[in-house]
Amino acid sequence: MPKILFLPNKIILPNGAEIIAKTGETILDAALKNNIQIEHACEKSCACTTCHCIIKKGFSSLSKCSEKEEDTLDKAWNVEEKSRLSCQTKIGKKNIIVEIPYYSSNYIK
Repeated sequence: MPKILFLPNKIILPNGAEIIAKTGETILDAALKNNIQIEHACEKSCACTTCHCIIKKGFSSLSKCSEKEEDTLDKAWNVEEKSRLSCQTKIGKKNIIVEIPYYSSNYIK
């Protein structure tokens, strides 16, 4: 099973974390199962950008980005080339490294 290394985030994950995920599971679902509280204001419906993450390693092993996800990401704060919405991104068979940005344009907590 692939591993996800979450880089430290001073707000929700000060020490970072490494978890095991299932292939085909979304990054958000894997995080939530492991008590990593990534914001998801739209309840995983690809309607906001609170679960925005940046894939630092393993980007090509993830599911393809849908047109809807790309359109939603256009509204995210500080989008990078390898940005994804964690609620939409399914994990492949390779380990990945994920950065959770400090800020989100729709952050509610």
